[in-house]
Amino acid sequence: MTVNFRWRTRRRKGFPLGIAQRRLQVLPMQFIDPALPKTIDRWRSPALGLEMPIVRYGTAGQAILLYPTAAADFLENERFFLVKAVEPLIMAGRIQLYSIDSINSHAWMDRDVPVREQARRQALYSSYVEDEVVPFIRHASGRGDMRPITTGASFGCFHAANQCFRRPDLFGGLIGMAGFYDLARSYFKGYSDENCYFNNPMWFVRNLEGPSLDLLRTRTKIVLATGQGAFEVPEASRKFAQLLTEKGIPHWLDVWGTDVNHDWPWWRRMLPYFLEQLGY
Repeated sequence: MTVNFRWRTRRRKGFPLGIAQRRLQVLPMQFIDPALPKTIDRWRSPALGLEMPIVRYGTAGQAILLYPTAAADFLENERFFLVKAVEPLIMAGRIQLYSIDSINSHAWMDRDVPVREQARRQALYSSYVEDEVVPFIRHASGRGDMRPITTGASFGCFHAANQCFRRPDLFGGLIGMAGFYDLARSYFKGYSDENCYFNNPMWFVRNLEGPSLDLLRTRTKIVLATGQGAFEVPEASRKFAQLLTEKGIPHWLDVWGTDVNHDWPWWRRMLPYFLEQLGY
């Protein structure tokens, strides 16, 4: 016996084939809690001649200056959930987080620019941070004596270290993650001048003396963290740690395992961990 089935489609008025209209609402990705205090400011930097933005998360606590990686912008760390990783500390008023643009795309990562000019632009960037960003942070935080902690991963680690060691009178510490501390091998191409020297920690720290060295020895918290997995270069951190030991500068070298790769998931573990360990 053959049974014939007749499929009937009910039609609702206004909706063909009986398919009810569904309104699909595409929600924007939430990288941070909407309740997290967040403000964005910007100004045209006299040092750089560029409009430079800065984002602030939180309103109280120790100031943390977080650099982006490579040639990224001031919101990169939010988009990759690194801000989210420290959100509980911000919400609790223990830290306030600031992030700025990198200018690597105009300097070290623009291979068409001669090294001499790259180094000059790096020096201008350092001046921008020291003469413009730090006063902004102090004003925003309401603390004229605030010494921000610098931090960043990969190339951001280099910038964080460069600023901290250049001006320990302005910065109170460093949490360096998966970074390097010497531009000479990969970027200087045998060239050297004053701008190269004073923006390359592996060079200028060796000859530090006087008040700057005293501050680094007595009032600066320094963490050098690295993994040993894919694309990590733990030897860079070990080498810089040895220099700090020779200079009598206390520091914490923390080398994580061979499963720890050069990637965001690990930096999202490192930053809150070290902030907690340092007492923030």
